Amino acid sequence: MMNRDYLQALGFEGFKTMDELMDGAKSRIPVQKGVYVVLRECESVPQFLKEGTGAFFKGKNPNVSLAELEENWVAGTPVLYIGKAGGAGSSATLQKRLDQYLRFGQGANVGHWGGRYIWQLADSRDLVVCWKVLTNEEPREVERQMIAEFKAAHAGKRPFANLMD
Repeated sequence: MMNRDYLQALGFEGFKTMDELMDGAKSRIPVQKGVYVVLRECESVPQFLKEGTGAFFKGKNPNVSLAELEENWVAGTPVLYIGKAGGAGSSATLQKRLDQYLRFGQGANVGHWGGRYIWQLADSRDLVVCWKVLTNEEPREVERQMIAEFKAAHAGKRPFANLMD
């Protein structure tokens, strides 16, 4: 099962809350390519917001219905989102990509549309983010493999905020 211990054994580090990262800990995120995971480590039933904190991007509303959020929720796992930064044709780093993600969640008009369901969780600032620097592997491939592993363990469902494989 993908959880903090499993991810640490794979070499993930950081494990900072969204709140900590928004309050200045972003500088600790590596300026290298890699993958990152968003975790919700409390076991209480999530509370969804009709209107989240995510920004409209290119005029598109990031919010979805409460029914869609409930339908996408995957019980029994702390993993909510698996993302990537950098790789073939991209100069993005973990620090840059996570900065975009956090700013999007704070209402800034930036292009991080993926993972937007996170911002409709009432406790989004308490979620934990971890990352893994990749030197020889392609971030998109590692992200794909991790999502496939997650789907295999959860009856074909992707992590809550991953909208595609």
